[in-house]
Amino acid sequence: MNAAFIKENAKNSPFHCPDPLCLNVVPVSEKNSAIISVEATLKSGQVFHWEPLPDGSWIGLIGDHLARVTEKNNQLVVEEGDPKILHRYFALDHPLEEIYAAFPKDPLSQESLALCAGLRILRQPRWECLATFITSSMKQVAHIRAMSIAIRNRLGTPVSGSPHPAYPSFERLAGSDEKTLLNCGLGYRATNLLQTARLLDDGSIDLDALGKLSTPELRAALMTFPGVGVKVANCVLLFAYERLDAVPIDVWIHRILIAMRKGRTGTPKQLASYARRRLGPYAGYVQQYLFHRARTDKKKAPPKATKTA
Repeated sequence: MNAAFIKENAKNSPFHCPDPLCLNVVPVSEKNSAIISVEATLKSGQVFHWEPLPDGSWIGLIGDHLARVTEKNNQLVVEEGDPKILHRYFALDHPLEEIYAAFPKDPLSQESLALCAGLRILRQPRWECLATFITSSMKQVAHIRAMSIAIRNRLGTPVSGSPHPAYPSFERLAGSDEKTLLNCGLGYRATNLLQTARLLDDGSIDLDALGKLSTPELRAALMTFPGVGVKVANCVLLFAYERLDAVPIDVWIHRILIAMRKGRTGTPKQLASYARRRLGPYAGYVQQYLFHRARTDKKKAPPKATKTA
């Protein structure tokens, strides 16, 4: 296959690569340089099963699709996998320049932007994202990862070349039992995950159909699942439904918002309203940068608030 043929056919692809020989580099548009920090993206608490390899690459699954990626000059390089699938998963079409321009100008937001540049909000498989964050309640990232891996190992389908099996479908989980999930370390979350899987398995709710709803309607629909409160719903909105204004408020973001309010506390509803106003149209991106910066630089994390509203 010659370079002229590749170049001509690449022009007809929505993922056009300006260099016809850069087939292992995920194509980008002329208007978006598609910078990425693979490490920051995969270690920022969005997803929990990717593994770093000694050569500096990362290996993981998108559904049951095996992928191995690295970066070169802040560009995503696909070592293994379908570039189109990787382009979508890593959201290389998100306009980072526009998003960065909309970041709040306060020192904390700008410092987080500088430290986490290239972090992207992933487009995750909806069921896998929902299930993973149902198990996240009251848990830290390391614990969520351990539960996710345990579920994969007990119930998932092995994928050749992958260190972990694919996350089990809701049909597979629906046919499981609470004891099996308890053995994965889920505790009370086992009941919630099992009931959610069975709701989806009986066809009463379609996760893809929910994507047609407005953000408030979708949040409300997600909160009908067992174990899904506002925080988990906002995680799923952001990471699976690409609602980039959704702000999951966990203990880290709660503390940061209080610091931004100069120590004034507030109800969850008040803080959510404040976050939407303060963080702007890409509030989900801003909170993820704030969250990752706080977790990776705990010495600079805002102190716990002592004042009242």
